[in-house]
Amino acid sequence: MPKIRFILSKQPDPALEEAAMIKRLKEFYTDLQDKRQISDGIPQEERAAYNELWHYPQNELPKALEMRIRRWAQKIHRHHLQEVEPTRLSREDRAMLEGCRDGADIFDLRSAHHIDEIAAGLHVEFPWISEATTHVWRSLHHNLKAGMPGARFAPILLDGPPGIGKSAWARRLAQLLGTPDMIVDATSENASFGLVGSQRGWSNAGPGRLVSLMLMRQVANPLVIIDEIEKSGTPMSDKGRSFSLPNALLPLLDDLTASRWTCPYFQNQFDMSFINWVFTSNSQWGLPEPLLSRLRVVSVPSPTQEQINDLVLREAAKRQLSPLITAAITTALAGAFEVGHQINIRTVKRMLDSGLDQQDRPILH
Repeated sequence: MPKIRFILSKQPDPALEEAAMIKRLKEFYTDLQDKRQISDGIPQEERAAYNELWHYPQNELPKALEMRIRRWAQKIHRHHLQEVEPTRLSREDRAMLEGCRDGADIFDLRSAHHIDEIAAGLHVEFPWISEATTHVWRSLHHNLKAGMPGARFAPILLDGPPGIGKSAWARRLAQLLGTPDMIVDATSENASFGLVGSQRGWSNAGPGRLVSLMLMRQVANPLVIIDEIEKSGTPMSDKGRSFSLPNALLPLLDDLTASRWTCPYFQNQFDMSFINWVFTSNSQWGLPEPLLSRLRVVSVPSPTQEQINDLVLREAAKRQLSPLITAAITTALAGAFEVGHQINIRTVKRMLDSGLDQQDRPILH
């Protein structure tokens, strides 16, 4: 799995801490003395007699040598700190960053055939979301042909009625790509704090869910699902500052700014340009134009009766439902379509679960 440089700001190196440098210099001195003794041709059985003259345990070096080693260590550590950016991070915060010091993994595409298999799987399971599947398929092929690393596609907004499988499509896409996914419910997490974090000095200061996920999994291209973005709202602070989720997302959706995004909490720059974004909405009304201009908007229709029937047959087979119960569900759905009802995926899942309960119910004697 390839890696990219994820943390762009240079981090303090634990190996160049003063205590670590003192230990290494003492070990170097001891090893050097051993090599000098061997080069002097002293037989091994006679070396012990000379140890008292020049060889000391690491914690019992002469005082003058101890002071010289400490000064060297302090000088090396001081020069190192001049090369890194100023930081007020705690030991725990630095430990979080340590795992990505040498880069973060990116889930890659095996071949053009692999992309075709992903698209084919989505088309079979979600035929009514074919336009979004085609968009992802084309984006992945374009990036693969251009030699760009990682499974990455342009941000997309799925706009359509509730309960038609928009979020399920996004989660299934993450499974097929093999990348970690994260769902943000904009209805309950309508402020920017939860996703991108908050600055130090606030009582609830902390890293956001997005950076925390990437640091914990050490992955640079997760798939992030922002569910029902139109319901995010605009939370305000007591001082009148806005913490809108759409506004906080704007720099993360533009390649130029996302490639050098500064985390409010860590105050370090990260390369967030490999993240895959899927937004869902039930209506575009009220969404800010700067956000819409960064997204490929796809209008998702409700599934047709034929597509619903195919879904019922697939899910019934997974649940091992009897043909009798499956036929009863399809008949009931056909009657609902005839009288003009719009059937969504949630209704179908409830009917299938109810059918499974009926099938597993013990026979009463």
